[in-house]
Amino acid sequence: MLPLRDENASQRTPFVTWALIAVCVLTFLLQVSDKGDSITMKFGMVPARISHPDKTIVIQRKAIEQTPFGPQEVMVERELPASPIPEWLTVLSCIFLHGSVTHLLGNVWFLYIFGDNVEDRLGHLRYLLFYLGCGVAASLAQYSLMTNSAVPTIGASGAIAGVMGAYMFLYPSARIVSLVPIAFFLQVMVIPAPIFLGIWFVIQLVQGSFSLGAMEAAGVAWWAHIGGFVAGVVVAMAVGRAKPSDQPRVVVIPNRHQRPWD
Repeated sequence: MLPLRDENASQRTPFVTWALIAVCVLTFLLQVSDKGDSITMKFGMVPARISHPDKTIVIQRKAIEQTPFGPQEVMVERELPASPIPEWLTVLSCIFLHGSVTHLLGNVWFLYIFGDNVEDRLGHLRYLLFYLGCGVAASLAQYSLMTNSAVPTIGASGAIAGVMGAYMFLYPSARIVSLVPIAFFLQVMVIPAPIFLGIWFVIQLVQGSFSLGAMEAAGVAWWAHIGGFVAGVVVAMAVGRAKPSDQPRVVVIPNRHQRPWD
């Protein structure tokens, strides 16, 4: 299911959401200009680097080498570059990196759909801290299951999953206009937010369970999504849904020339 928009207008301008999208886009442009993937390797979360900060980590990378039969793609070993920041800080820096254009576009689109309302409810500063906190929680969830992996974990999807979890709790009556594949056709359907986001979470949980034991081969940080989503729900529960008394009230002042029964 692809969300097109939500039927839930926000009252504040989502400056922080826009800024987060801009930072992700600019960071990706830097990654594209980095031919050796050094940004990804240095600032992505590499669990083995956190678990063994004093050890040299060797990784396998694809490379093009000349052979008697022409250029061939081969796997070569090379040393993982050291991070210029403390290893533990990469649990935060990794949430601004992406692996491809589709990876980036998918993440920023979901953030655009769901982020403005959560920012509206939490306020700009609390929303920023919430987003970063969910990103860290997502990274730690993924790290806890693959502590010796040398594969960098990158992507904002864990932090955005936290935004989605908060949205589901804070706006249980909201509806999502979605593009849904049915058989060979795409249909536009209006789906209640708890159903849309609940299905999304169940998919992550099922895929994450299947990936246990072969997480490096999976290629998707399912448990980062799960950890971020759960963190978002927990924080939203602590904040609480908006009470009727928090909503703006409309005071009707009767016309003094009218009789009360008019």
